[in-house]
Amino acid sequence: MPETIDFTRLDIHRKRSLPVRDFFVQFREELSLALRTPEASLATEIIESSLHRPGLALAGFTQVFSYQRVQIIGTTEWFYLESAGAEKRREIFDRLREFRSPLWVLTHNASPHDELLEMCREQNVPIFSTARETLDFCTEVQDLLEDWFAPYCSVHASLVDVYGVGMLYIGESGVGKSECVLDLVERGHRLVADDIVNLTRKGRSIIGRGNKILGHHMEIRGVGIVDVGKLFGIRAIRNTKKVEVVVELQRWIDGENYDRTGLDPMKTEMIGIPVPKVIIPISPGKNITVISEVIAMNMLLKMNGVDAAKLFNDKLIETMKEKAKPEGLSRLGSEVHE
Repeated sequence: MPETIDFTRLDIHRKRSLPVRDFFVQFREELSLALRTPEASLATEIIESSLHRPGLALAGFTQVFSYQRVQIIGTTEWFYLESAGAEKRREIFDRLREFRSPLWVLTHNASPHDELLEMCREQNVPIFSTARETLDFCTEVQDLLEDWFAPYCSVHASLVDVYGVGMLYIGESGVGKSECVLDLVERGHRLVADDIVNLTRKGRSIIGRGNKILGHHMEIRGVGIVDVGKLFGIRAIRNTKKVEVVVELQRWIDGENYDRTGLDPMKTEMIGIPVPKVIIPISPGKNITVISEVIAMNMLLKMNGVDAAKLFNDKLIETMKEKAKPEGLSRLGSEVHE
């Protein structure tokens, strides 16, 4: 059965770099950042999402020094440099001059040593200090950088939160995706995006969000553009949601073999992540909204370890085995039990 959207052929994009100047301007207050080098040093670019604490490099082992990452000087590294003395620090940073990192950050409001300042000024590399603790700062910055460098794409679809389950509706134009989603919103569920959904891979999850221009607007044929947030209130919308199931709406095809048991669940791959998929054939009089709610509740059961189709199948097999036993053995078993 052909898929309306072939997720394996989507154009996957990745940002190549994050200018340090943009990072500083955007997160200066949030991360309590202070620039310790001239403003001209902000011309570098971050090219990796991972951070690095250069303890081994400071100690002299540079064979595996991840210098291309943001360098974090925490209390451990700072006190090591403090205890080394000026002459030893000069040797350390003379050795590290051949490695140009995009950014050095000192946590706990620590002041950079003169030798580090001298090296970074020569390399025209910025130094930040932050009042945040090392672990707290690294966790937040790592999360920000992973979001920035995460692979992403856009699809023609609708995304709605039904009972906490992110349902991505796909299907050919005019099949009724928007109408189905609008009916779900009217029943108390929440719209994330309609028509264009931006998908981002984060870890092993696919996160969906709307287009900045479209926002939470929907196009309803025969009515026009409607603003869901203003029509139904703030309860009816949300900005992002993890995609937990793909629902494909298809026009009914006579003779097509649609799944009737759910014992062989389908999956589709989105940005390298397998996501459960359900196909709903559309025919006159079919209540797609109620079926959507059932799909969401069934997904919640599966997330909690309850697979109704498998349990029913196991019970059916057990019943068939009991009926297949010879009558004498069944009677004997009953007598022994008595």
